[in-house]
Amino acid sequence: MESDLAALLRDLRKRKGVTLSDLAQRIGRSTGFLSQVERGLSQPTVADLTAISGALGVPTTWFYLPEKPRALPWVTRPDERRTLRYEGGITDVLVSPALSGTFFMLESHLAPNASSGERPLDDRSEQGGFVLEGQLAIWYGEQAEPVILHPGDAFQLPPHAQFRYANLTRQPARVLWVFT
Repeated sequence: MESDLAALLRDLRKRKGVTLSDLAQRIGRSTGFLSQVERGLSQPTVADLTAISGALGVPTTWFYLPEKPRALPWVTRPDERRTLRYEGGITDVLVSPALSGTFFMLESHLAPNASSGERPLDDRSEQGGFVLEGQLAIWYGEQAEPVILHPGDAFQLPPHAQFRYANLTRQPARVLWVFT
């Protein structure tokens, strides 16, 4: 998985004509870190991939890798979905069959104490979520304290919302995200 992600990132960066140092400067990370990511030695966080995708002009889902080819183009089954595992205990599964529509869906699995990182995410898309199990803590905007969401709770954030999220419990959490 890591080597596939490394190759996708390196190939995209080169295709866009962006140097490692330029990309590092754009996302506020070191050239050494990006070099390690591109060699499969380090795993980027959710915030890193969001920043990288923005800097390279692609949706974050560009980095999702198919587990197995789909039999029907408009249906995804669990063993046919693209999956991306992050350092920090978060696994995102692309449950939508395509990224070309007006929205797509992710199922996030958050291990106990998993976090999107300390840096706020800034996604260009409008997004919302529905907590399927466990708890999700969201820091939105300038909030010092997170809002705690439980199974059945939902949220919706505008484009370019500054937020971060975490599972602050000892139990796993699952969230269905919808992005425009």
